[in-house]
Amino acid sequence: MRVRAWAIPLLILSLAGCASRSPMPAGSFSGKDGPEAVIPPDLQQIPDAAPKIETPRLGGPNKPYEVLGQRYEPMTEDKPLIERGLASWYGKKFHGRPTSSGEVYNMYAMTGAHALMPIPSYARVRNPANGREVIVRINDRGPFHAGRIIDLSYTAALKLDILRGVTMVEVERITYADIRSGAWQRSNPTPVYAAAEPVGAPQREGRPMQNAPAFWLQLGAFSQLDGAEAMRNKLALQLDWMAPMLAIFTEASLHRLQAGPYATRADASQAAERARFALASGAVVVERK
Repeated sequence: MRVRAWAIPLLILSLAGCASRSPMPAGSFSGKDGPEAVIPPDLQQIPDAAPKIETPRLGGPNKPYEVLGQRYEPMTEDKPLIERGLASWYGKKFHGRPTSSGEVYNMYAMTGAHALMPIPSYARVRNPANGREVIVRINDRGPFHAGRIIDLSYTAALKLDILRGVTMVEVERITYADIRSGAWQRSNPTPVYAAAEPVGAPQREGRPMQNAPAFWLQLGAFSQLDGAEAMRNKLALQLDWMAPMLAIFTEASLHRLQAGPYATRADASQAAERARFALASGAVVVERK
């Protein structure tokens, strides 16, 4: 079914402004998008998205659509997709706003936007210039710029070292068959990335941007990793707005299920209240430095 011309503006709005995303090189942010003034520390330690079987949503972001005169037909079958092209990233302008999937965009989670992959799905993104690669969860549509094949969250771009502008990457969709068989897992261990200084906003009123503690919601601590993963899967179904933010941190003999990061304690406390109301159980705000 073809989208009528009068529906295109509404469609563009429903795609959370993907068509207008345009990354800018360091030092030239216009104020419309870019990093926040205060960036949580240790974003390099955010785990990659963990692929799991998620049924693509019927209709909604998986229906054929048209943007700026171009028609797109999202994938409906479990087929592999390998692309090479430009990656961009989006930040504070969209942080906290709904994505095409309806989930809230968190620039510090490991997510991405793609024009055709089923929503939700998972993709491996590699920067051939340095060999770094990440896995992101596709929960948004875009980018709608010639030559660009994926739009990444701030943290995903940071881990790939592509914050300074559009960069050539290789993208590979992780199929459901790969997830079921475990074939998506590399035989070699995940490389440890050297700490990289995040691209910051320009100085304002003579004061340089500074890092600050990050705040997380602790939702449980488990002696067995299986228990933490089972709870993460359960919460991802119950709290779809929190799903992209869930991460498991292994510390000593405990596996801690947490959601975040949040730049301020107030933001984390607000999310904790929302989680407590939905789950009728506790969510504790913790600080990571």
